[in-house]
Amino acid sequence: MSLPIQFKQGETFREDYNFRNSAEAIARFPFPFFEDEYDYSMNLEPHVQSGDGIYAANFDIDEHYIGECRERAIALEKDHEKHYIALPYMMQAQWDLLELIMQSYARDYPQYFSLKINGNQWTWSNRLLDIQNTFTFGDVASLPYEPLEYITRQAQGEWVIVDDRDDTLIWSAGMATERADYSVRFNVGMTWSEWHGPVPRITEMGVLDRALKFLKRMRVGHPVRRLNWTFTVNPRFETSAESLPEWAPDRTSVTAQNVGKKVFIRVEHQPLHRLPRSNAIVFPVRTYFASLEELVTVPKWGRRLHRVLRDLNPAHKDYKGFALYYDVMVEWLAQFDDGLPTTPGNGPE
Repeated sequence: MSLPIQFKQGETFREDYNFRNSAEAIARFPFPFFEDEYDYSMNLEPHVQSGDGIYAANFDIDEHYIGECRERAIALEKDHEKHYIALPYMMQAQWDLLELIMQSYARDYPQYFSLKINGNQWTWSNRLLDIQNTFTFGDVASLPYEPLEYITRQAQGEWVIVDDRDDTLIWSAGMATERADYSVRFNVGMTWSEWHGPVPRITEMGVLDRALKFLKRMRVGHPVRRLNWTFTVNPRFETSAESLPEWAPDRTSVTAQNVGKKVFIRVEHQPLHRLPRSNAIVFPVRTYFASLEELVTVPKWGRRLHRVLRDLNPAHKDYKGFALYYDVMVEWLAQFDDGLPTTPGNGPE
């Protein structure tokens, strides 16, 4: 059984932005840099459950669970079609994912979730959100929403399902209320190469083709994972293409005086799974925020982040969207780089 989690109440990811990390959350933060320099790679590895951090469970939940689920409900109420889409032929994959999340949560967090199965009659209990439903597995009418929407309203992170056909992967369904610079409505129907097209250098490096071949060989029960990262001003999940006018002006508000509080690293943990009945692949994108002030409380991370950003290929800061406040970040972080060597790996010294 996992350790008890002290869930935060009343967190906001818009307007007053009162999101903060506890010391425990900082200690388990998935710092994405394993060396003092960075270049793009798919960085895929087996998703093996281990330790007591973000890899302890199949799908991690943490102190921000209640706030993030509330934020998802707000986003869906505001504009449902912008955040949720599922092509009609993906219904089997939806049931696949519902089963995977329910079984994972009930196994890894039994103090908060339970699942009872009696043939096709399933009873799901989510004590954190005070939800309990008995439904017929495979019968959409027995749930208040489609299976994908029902279960991902109760799960942290983005959830994208891709269909494996025609020698590629095709974006075919998704719950996306935490989008970083993309549009789920625009991306649906895109192939693997089309939705990764804007990423700098990956075609010339051959990363894209190798990753596609690797993923198409994925087997059920053998998930893989990777980390991705960018920066954002304020702990705002919704930085999509459609909402650009709402959040883009924030990027001009960063100064030398407020950069430590206003700029957040946004790290995505992506544990990919092959789904058993549909043969689709689910791409979860679990987002973690930490302000620069929070990160530099770990001395190794302060040193390393300064070095990574100082020497970063300019194409990455442009693609990831933090060019406007890049210089301010590097200058502020320099005070935390004492020149000492750092140890390998992404954990604290």
